[in-house]
Amino acid sequence: MQLATIDWIIIGVYFLVVLLIGVWVAKVAGKNSGEFFLGGRGMPWWLLGFSMVATTFSTDTPNLVTDIVRQNGVAGNWVWWAFLITGMVTVFLYAKLWRRTEVLTDIEFYEIRYSGKSAAFLRGFRAIYLGVFFNIMIMASVSLAAIKIGGVMFGLEPWHCIVWASLATVIFSSLGGFRGVVFTDFLLFIMALGGSVAAAYFALGHADVGSLKGLLANPNIADKLSFFPAVERDASGAMTEGNLNLWMTLIVIPLVVQWWSVWYPGAEPGGGGYVAQRMLAAKDERHATGAVLFFNFAHYGLRPWPWILVALASLVVFPMDSDLVRKNAEEMLNTPAMEALAEALEADPEQVSEVDKQLLAGLEIQKSGLTSLRDRFPEDAVPNDKLGHDLAYPAMLTFLPSGWLGLVLASLIAAYMSTISTHLNWGSSYVVNDFYKRFVNKKASNKEQVLIGRISTAAMMVLAGGLALQLTSALDMFQILLQVGAGTGLLFILRWFWWRINAFSELAALIASFTFAVLFKVFDPDIAWWVELITSIAMTTVVWVSVTLITPPSDMRTLLMFYKRARPGGIGWNPVREHSKEFLPKQDSLAPQIGLALMGIIAVYGLLFGIGKLIYGEYLSALILIAIAAVLGVKLVKSKTIGGKL
Repeated sequence: MQLATIDWIIIGVYFLVVLLIGVWVAKVAGKNSGEFFLGGRGMPWWLLGFSMVATTFSTDTPNLVTDIVRQNGVAGNWVWWAFLITGMVTVFLYAKLWRRTEVLTDIEFYEIRYSGKSAAFLRGFRAIYLGVFFNIMIMASVSLAAIKIGGVMFGLEPWHCIVWASLATVIFSSLGGFRGVVFTDFLLFIMALGGSVAAAYFALGHADVGSLKGLLANPNIADKLSFFPAVERDASGAMTEGNLNLWMTLIVIPLVVQWWSVWYPGAEPGGGGYVAQRMLAAKDERHATGAVLFFNFAHYGLRPWPWILVALASLVVFPMDSDLVRKNAEEMLNTPAMEALAEALEADPEQVSEVDKQLLAGLEIQKSGLTSLRDRFPEDAVPNDKLGHDLAYPAMLTFLPSGWLGLVLASLIAAYMSTISTHLNWGSSYVVNDFYKRFVNKKASNKEQVLIGRISTAAMMVLAGGLALQLTSALDMFQILLQVGAGTGLLFILRWFWWRINAFSELAALIASFTFAVLFKVFDPDIAWWVELITSIAMTTVVWVSVTLITPPSDMRTLLMFYKRARPGGIGWNPVREHSKEFLPKQDSLAPQIGLALMGIIAVYGLLFGIGKLIYGEYLSALILIAIAAVLGVKLVKSKTIGGKL
């Protein structure tokens, strides 16, 4: 599509401001690794909170939400809404513990918590596994969204999108380090939130939608509005198999199992990753706690509804194929002739005629309900392997008027740069502090460490861009990441509160979760996704608990030093406390902290659903829910954990 001059001016001004910020902080960021990766450990709660929110609003987030809503309705968002529980537990149980450790990265934690060569190996292994391998997967998923937006909005080839997006982000990230990332995140959050609200406003004003009232009355979304899936029963009164799978996937597994058992970036049980990086960069424990509390309110309670409204409007403008059309297409694809044709295409594409290729592609599109999107964006604009329901979000942006289009595009570019720059800085901190300095050159100067950080930043971006070109769906990558991290979450929670967990426990959990994820992918058993997930969690948990019990604990000297430093509460450290002959710091009581976490969960869900009820026109319910959220929010801010004032 054609952008007006004003759109290009807005985008150009954004790039200029970001570049100036990067140049402005470059000299300070390059002083030493503490400045480059943690901004000198003097960041206030509000700046870090805005940074966390900006980072989690990546370019792929509205695409992912749109994909979820189009296929599973508003209720489908429970697959990530459930991570609020993880977030609130991090706020009140783990934020202060992380800040007390005074480590440069959360990976450095391993040689404080565990002892011996196994701890050193675990630190190096996790630095590469998370900082490079896992981090590249996350950045590739975000870059996939950039490819789709660039193709729809600018008509760019996928590799063009990757080259330009990567080049701009790497230059900025290499210059400003963590300080540059955090400062620009404040600006990016404001732009991103304003852009998403503008996108929702104009989506509701589309001729096919008419207004918010017209959207809510449209039959295309009648079955998509509920906060929870409908209950469907067969003649015997039992839930149908499909409905049971839906409830298990969207509600039961996320709320009962997923939040504590699955490692996912930005929602790590016990904190970790770039969230831990920001907690470690805070002025003190109170600022670390306040930052994560603000993040959870903004991320889960305030921000989802503009994306959801655009997703619902897209079902009116780009309706899905009817159930009958999708069912007929699926039946056609399952016929022996079509299965043989698909096998031939996979084995040797050159031997399959263009007509047959188009036939197969057309049936796959109909099966997925994507015909209207394909009609709007032909294959020369969006290749078949990049066509998905997540494309509907950038598709809705094509209707924005000049000026607003530039603002929204600038906000999406801002979201991309915020997320990628965070992951680049976070990943390179692992490479430098936990691999290069620890195992390659222990005497590396500050200048050398910053140089290695900048080199690793560029290298990871190249690898992530290459992987992004191979991906097809944001939702697919979301589920892959959940599967790979399945079963490790409980360990990350308990390692702070059970002295017996050791480095071998973590190695066993990581290897087991990855192995089971690969086995399920290779053998592809004919079972529901949630069954695969819960099976992986159970098997991984059995493996790491067994390894914990049959291997020796860390040495008592290391455990005592860690306890004095972090002061974790609970009965899990009683053997260590009893072993010590000296006075130990008073431990924190866990009961009040758990109570505050529960209050936080209720408050944020009250805000989230209160805003939803307000949009749906259910004003009394909205008022009650928002009032509950406000009262509990005030109590949380005035609690001793936050300290009343920050």
